Amino acid sequence: MTTKMSFGDTVVAWQKKHGRHDLPWQNTQDPYAVWLSEIMLQQTQVVTVRDYFARFMQRFPTVADLAAAHQDEVLGLWSGLGYYSRARNMHRAAQDVVALHGGVFPRSAEALQTLPGIGRSTAAAVASLCFGEPIAILDGNVKRVLTRYLGFQEDLASSRVEKDLWAIAQTLLPQRGVTQAMPHYTQGVMDLGATLCTPKKPQCEQCPLGQACVAKAEGQPERYPVKTRKLKRSSEQLWLLQAQTAKGDVWLIQRPQTGVWAGLYCLPVFDSFEALQVALPQPYRGQLREGGAFKHVLTHKDLHLHPVHWLLPNAAKLGASIAESIGPGQWVAAADWPALGLPAPVRKLLAG
Repeated sequence: MTTKMSFGDTVVAWQKKHGRHDLPWQNTQDPYAVWLSEIMLQQTQVVTVRDYFARFMQRFPTVADLAAAHQDEVLGLWSGLGYYSRARNMHRAAQDVVALHGGVFPRSAEALQTLPGIGRSTAAAVASLCFGEPIAILDGNVKRVLTRYLGFQEDLASSRVEKDLWAIAQTLLPQRGVTQAMPHYTQGVMDLGATLCTPKKPQCEQCPLGQACVAKAEGQPERYPVKTRKLKRSSEQLWLLQAQTAKGDVWLIQRPQTGVWAGLYCLPVFDSFEALQVALPQPYRGQLREGGAFKHVLTHKDLHLHPVHWLLPNAAKLGASIAESIGPGQWVAAADWPALGLPAPVRKLLAG
């Protein structure tokens, strides 16, 4: 029978035989590739990350290549993956690895956490997968596996409770051949959460931990993990000015480095249709054509977007004074904007 003392070794044995082995960032102990995949996999499913990971590794095969790139190119390659702060922090972290660590990733989780965008669980994942450090991870999948296995009923909305679960997770690591076992353990506990111990309809009968799992014995695995605090959602109405020429050039501005769509190229944004109209001289206002509004969902907010089309015969018709009033930016050719970092709804609009 599986016991808490043998939890880690059981996971290692299962992963070697039944875990995932075909993901493009597996079968390597290159910390750059592992770190890149871990950042991309935050809040994003494997099926989506595969193609992005391949494109990044092709364009930036080393951390030095990523560090040397311009942020616009990094955001352009990331475009569509969402949560763009990940890309900005990733770029900064690559620059720090080159500038502060001679282009070599730190080998400990503690040191990895000093890099931008690398939290406790991501640092532990890189350190355990690449360097065999005996340190626990605690991402969403792992929280689900552990709380079900332990019957952990306390509310993870509390930071104190989450800290307690971290401490317990550290006691469940493999006991045999630890340095060699840790990559299998870390991958295995993530694999269990992704393939068997899923949020809905977990496949308990196939789980190697089933005999000692409290949630399975209770017959209510979907009760775990317990987390009562819900995100407070808000909504916002925004009007997007889609100024384009007859040949497809579009006027884009670069968003500030903080806030929604930070650092991305975007259509000029207004709080109301009236504010958009005021930004243009009277003779041009009659040329505006409102498109169909649509909703774009962010983590904490619903954006209700209202595209407003303005077709100009050529770029010269958008004088400097008008350009300044709708947002200092630039004309971008139809062949060039797809390579820029654009918010997903803006990319959708421009693609027609």
